[in-house]
Amino acid sequence: MNIAIGNDHAGTEYKQEIKKMLLSENHNVNNHGTDNNQSVDYPDHIHPVAKQVENNEVDFGIIICGSGNGANMTANKHQKIRSALCWNKEIAELSRTHNNANVLSIPSRFVSLKEAKEMVKVFLSTGFEGGRHLTRVNKIPK
Repeated sequence: MNIAIGNDHAGTEYKQEIKKMLLSENHNVNNHGTDNNQSVDYPDHIHPVAKQVENNEVDFGIIICGSGNGANMTANKHQKIRSALCWNKEIAELSRTHNNANVLSIPSRFVSLKEAKEMVKVFLSTGFEGGRHLTRVNKIPK
């Protein structure tokens, strides 16, 4: 699977650990995030992830910032993006089964690294149910 990942300074540690996990599972990872803890503007690192997902260059995106909100709002500005801010694996699963989310937004200051990794695993391994949910998802874009 091809995955784009982006983060700001609050998500560097989580990004590095999630990237290691993904590579160990033989996924390809495109890193658009910062690799240090110096303050950066999250949109600079989130827009490239969203563009790769939107252009079907990768299968999914993972974005990480302190609250997850700024990254999530940025990604969702892109027409074909359905980014989901998740704080546990159950929400991550529902974001895929019911909403066909294609980007996972992780709030690094509010979930443990263990929880973040679990969310990533669930997000990437869960399919979209379709059916009544497809009708709803199709109504999202303008």
